Amino acid sequence: MTATTTPDVTPERLLAAKKAVISSSIGAALEWFDVIVYASFATVIAKNFFTFADAPPAIGLILTFATFAVTYLIRPIGGMVLGSYADRSGRKKALTLTLTLMMVGTLIMALAPTYAAVGFAAPVIILISRLIQGFSAGGEFGTATTFLVETAPHKKNFYASWQIVSQGASMFLASAFGFGLNTWLTPEALNAWGWRIPFFVGLLVGPVGLYIRARLEETEEFVSSAKEHSPLKTLLAQHYGRVLAGSAVIGVATITTYMILYMPTFAVTNLHIPPTAAYLGGVVAGVINMVAVPFIGNLADRVGPAKVMTWAAVAALVLAWPLFQLMVTNPSVPVLVLVIAVLGTLMAFYFGPLPGMMSSLFPAAVRGSGLSVAYNVGVTLLGGIAPLVLTWLLDATGWLQVPSLYYMAICVISLVGLYAARVRYRQA
Repeated sequence: MTATTTPDVTPERLLAAKKAVISSSIGAALEWFDVIVYASFATVIAKNFFTFADAPPAIGLILTFATFAVTYLIRPIGGMVLGSYADRSGRKKALTLTLTLMMVGTLIMALAPTYAAVGFAAPVIILISRLIQGFSAGGEFGTATTFLVETAPHKKNFYASWQIVSQGASMFLASAFGFGLNTWLTPEALNAWGWRIPFFVGLLVGPVGLYIRARLEETEEFVSSAKEHSPLKTLLAQHYGRVLAGSAVIGVATITTYMILYMPTFAVTNLHIPPTAAYLGGVVAGVINMVAVPFIGNLADRVGPAKVMTWAAVAALVLAWPLFQLMVTNPSVPVLVLVIAVLGTLMAFYFGPLPGMMSSLFPAAVRGSGLSVAYNVGVTLLGGIAPLVLTWLLDATGWLQVPSLYYMAICVISLVGLYAARVRYRQA
């Protein structure tokens, strides 16, 4: 991050922006690390918590992803509550609360007793953990993005894109854990205790994040702006069209992310690729996003975020069928890594400009609420339920190319949302 000659870009504002990047990235990293680890170790979690009596393995996996999907049903509620809190009481207070709740959910997951130990209480405990994590995550993206954009003295798309860089880092680390644990531990050790290690590691960043967030300054834009008595009511009454457009725009970002997360399960279960190899793709996708997204954020500042995202969405729509056809007809490690690398590149070009673009949809008085609600409705309906839907569709049809059709449908929805954002709400 370099200085510029723009008059209002003072050293103090640059320092505040850097602190905002660090504090926001830590929260996003913990949120996504927790989510990615759960999705990546779905088969192990199914064996430990959702394998009942003589039920077939597919049922346990479906229940595992059903719990994953239920988590997303509460995210819009978390977005409404925590986003409204951020608009009334401040971005800083909301950021501290979301990170605290997130740590509680992850800790419960790390310590949860298995079905063999406590019976049906085990999946209930997992559900509680996921609900807490989902509620807190519902307020994290909107509040953190709002804080980043309002703190940034210039190049707002660049600064906001660091939300996605942290997600790429989480994808890299979670996939690296999956690869390492599957390589170095026996299946028995992995199923017994190895899968818990990433959750405990994820918890280590929480106290650091709380320390940093407790010392942040509230944004000038929030302090100086008029406050709404009921930000959520104002949002839904006056800006519901922006919420719908924002929710649709989320589609390609969230479906690409969860398609990458779903790949290890898909490859192991349906293509019989070794688990260690399946995680390599996530490592590659994570690295791509860590490296490429800041440059894409800079590109969005020059040409407009909606334009970059439209190009990426069209590319995703065109490439979806060929990518899955290639993987299904050539089920090998190099092909799997190639497919996930392409998905990771599409994710970087679409997801990188998204935080900055969405933040500009909403006025400051309802920005926390607007971002939180739009993001979480979109993630829940267009991405969070994807692993469950795809697992069910594959089990019901046996057609291995079905994920590509689902992916293409989401791309069309996002292109409609982008058109509305560009034409109706004048986003660049």
